[in-house]
Amino acid sequence: MAESAAVGRDPEAVSRFVESFAAQLVEAGVPRMPSRVFAALLASDTGTLTSAELGERLRISPAAVSGAVRYLAQVHLVSRERQPGSRRERYRVHNDQWYQALTSREAIIKRWEDALREGVASLGATTPAGRRLAETLAFFEFIEQDVANMMERWRLHRDRLYPRNTPDSSIPARPAD
Repeated sequence: MAESAAVGRDPEAVSRFVESFAAQLVEAGVPRMPSRVFAALLASDTGTLTSAELGERLRISPAAVSGAVRYLAQVHLVSRERQPGSRRERYRVHNDQWYQALTSREAIIKRWEDALREGVASLGATTPAGRRLAETLAFFEFIEQDVANMMERWRLHRDRLYPRNTPDSSIPARPAD
């Protein structure tokens, strides 16, 4: 872990963090390998690592990295980018990855709402199954409204905590005390 040593960090402490945070993600339902890859990217100062770097840090195969990155890209937690002048890809976790992941869910929730409306119409709103689907639909409609408001409040809060005019906007400024 050259990056950890280069900035005076204890590589073992970084590794413990990665594994500990990954375990928390696994407990929340994220598959194990994507959890480890995501935690390793979060722990990287640059927020970017190549497949080889991830494999070395986590002691996993290129196939394991590939599968993990595929999953993380699908859920909008990482992105792929080409290294300038190279055919190698780097994987990036963005400072706003949670925001991006949640906002991408809005489209999914809309599709679920449409499917639930069809289900209620097909099953009948007065049947037990139809009522169950209608309640699920009402839940998604309720949270969809609040999520949009919450995301706007988050953007304002984030901008107060981490102004975007920092020299390196990929590394947030420390919040004012």
